[in-house]
Amino acid sequence: MVHDETLNSEPEFDPDSHDEQPQAALQSLIARLEIEVNDLRLNSFNQADALALGLLLVDLATRRNLPVAIDIRRNEHVLFHVSLPGATPDNELWVQRKSRTTERYAEPSLLAGLKGRLGGGRLEDNGWFDQSRYASHGGAFPILVKGTGHVATATVSGLPQKADHDLVVEALTTFLNRSKN
Repeated sequence: MVHDETLNSEPEFDPDSHDEQPQAALQSLIARLEIEVNDLRLNSFNQADALALGLLLVDLATRRNLPVAIDIRRNEHVLFHVSLPGATPDNELWVQRKSRTTERYAEPSLLAGLKGRLGGGRLEDNGWFDQSRYASHGGAFPILVKGTGHVATATVSGLPQKADHDLVVEALTTFLNRSKN
């Protein structure tokens, strides 16, 4: 999914930036992610679908020479996993931590992190948030089935967090459109 900043009056919130950014930009990005969650609901999802979605992610990443790890899991049950050239062992750790965040909140890991920033804080500032087990960085997205809810998580790690997130959203959008035909 491509997001054109020229359509907005201000640049989109950058979760990797340490600069002061407008709350309106943060709220706008949260709204965009909530729309994605609402729009990307499947009719069903099984292990064959996990393979198809995983291979779609591999195709997108390979064509762009992206150094990413790709993972699709149902809780701790890994349904698909690959580490493409350039990905590192650290990406594997990020996959696990981002996936756990999405599993815990049943929403994209980026959205969980952004919501934690409302009011000026960070999710990581909460004493109960164990950064060794969870990561509120983008790249993990819940696979939601209509009438059922969160059934699996697709995760990408290796790029800036919004790019990880957008790659998963692009693949899920393509996958959903293909399943409608």
